[in-house]
Amino acid sequence: MALPKLKQEATDARLAEAVLPDGPAWARAAREEALHRAARMGLPHRRDEYWKFTDPSALVAVDSAPAEVMDDDDALFEGAGALTLVFVDGVFDSDASDDLSGAGIEISRLAEAQDISWARDLYGSLELAGQTPVERPLAALNTATATDGVLIRATGKADRPVCLRYRRSAEDADAVLHHVIRVEEGASVTLLETGSAAARLSTVTEVSVADGAAFHHVRQQGRDHGRRMNTHTFARIGAESTFKSFTLSLNGVLTRNDCVIEMLGDDAVAHVAGACVGDGEKFHHDDTVFITHDALNGESRQVFKKVLRNGAVGVFQGKILVKEGAQKTDGYQISQSLLLDGDSQFLAKPELEIYADDVACSHGSTSGAISEEALFYLRSRGVPESQATNLLTLAFLAEALEEIDDDALADDLRERLAGWLDRHAG
Repeated sequence: MALPKLKQEATDARLAEAVLPDGPAWARAAREEALHRAARMGLPHRRDEYWKFTDPSALVAVDSAPAEVMDDDDALFEGAGALTLVFVDGVFDSDASDDLSGAGIEISRLAEAQDISWARDLYGSLELAGQTPVERPLAALNTATATDGVLIRATGKADRPVCLRYRRSAEDADAVLHHVIRVEEGASVTLLETGSAAARLSTVTEVSVADGAAFHHVRQQGRDHGRRMNTHTFARIGAESTFKSFTLSLNGVLTRNDCVIEMLGDDAVAHVAGACVGDGEKFHHDDTVFITHDALNGESRQVFKKVLRNGAVGVFQGKILVKEGAQKTDGYQISQSLLLDGDSQFLAKPELEIYADDVACSHGSTSGAISEEALFYLRSRGVPESQATNLLTLAFLAEALEEIDDDALADDLRERLAGWLDRHAG
C-alpha cells in the first residue's frame, strides 16, 4: 500500500540523507534490511495512531534544530563504582572511559565490532520483532544508521554496574547510538545512563535476558533544556528472569521513550517505571510501553508518574497483551499526573488485550491538582508554600522511584530530583 503523500515526502527526504556505516558483512546486511523496513513503513506522522499525541516532525526532519550546550554535571552515579564509558556528541571517547573489561562481562564497541557471534545474532533482531503489531520506523532507521554504541555480554554476575555517560560539546550534535546487551543464563548486570548527549538523540537498546538471568536499568534524562530525543528499548526475557528499567526525566523540549518487552518464559518478571517533571509550554514528554505476556505466571508492572506545570505536556501510552495460554499472568499498569496549573496537559491511553481466562490484570490513569488540604497542613506548620509543594511532589513521585531495587541509586535520583525542584521553585 502506498504511503500518504506527506509521509512519503518526509520519508524520502530523510532516507536520501541516510548513510550506512561501515562494518562487517553481518552488520551491513542488518542495516540494509532495516533501511528497507523504514522505507516500507514510512517515518511517523501525527496521523499515525501511536503518534497522535506527539508531533514527530522534529525527529523525522533531515536536520536537527540546534540547542544551547548546557554545563554538564557528571556527579550522578559517581558513588556506584561503575565501569564508565563516555560518549561525546555520540562518539566514544576512549581517553575519558574506563578499560572495556570487568568480571562477569564482555564489552565491545559497535563501531569496532567484527565477528562477534552473539551480537551478530541479536543486532536488529529484537527491533525487528518489536515492529509487530505496532510499527516503529524510527527504531528501524536507528538500526540502519547508528554509528556507535556498546555490545555488552554478561557471562556471570557483573562485579560492578556499567555506566554510559553522555556528554555534548556542539550545538548541532545529532547522535544515533545502538546498544546490544545479552545476559546469559544465571548472569546479571546493571546498566546506568546519564548525561547530555546531543541536540537530537536517537538510541535503540536491544536486551536479551536468558533463563534465570537479571537485567537492571536506571537512567536519567536531564540537563539539556533544548534536547529532542527518541529512545527505544526492546527486551526479550526468558523463564524465571528479571527485567527492570527506570527513567527519570527532567528537561528537554521533546522526549519519546518507547519500551517493548516480550515475556517468553514462565515465571518471568518485567517492571518498567518512570518519573517525569516538566516545566514550560515547550516541554513535551511521551512514554509508550508495550508488554506481551506469552508464558505462564508472568508478572509485569508499569508505573509512571508525571508532574507538569506552566503549560507542559505529558503523554502515556501503555499496553498489556496477554496471549492465549499465558495463564496466571499478573499485569499491573498505573499512570498518574500531578498538574500544578490549569495550562498543563496529561494525555493517557491505557490498554489491556487479554486472551487467557486465569489472569489478574489492571490499569488505571488519573490526573489531579496538588491536595489543598495537605498543602494547608504543611503551611500551617510554618513550611513555605514552594517547599511544601516540593515535598508533596516528591511524595507523589515516590511510587515510581520505589521500583529501583538499589537504594543507593534511588537516593542519587531523589537528590537530583529534589535539587531540580528547588531550582525551579515558584
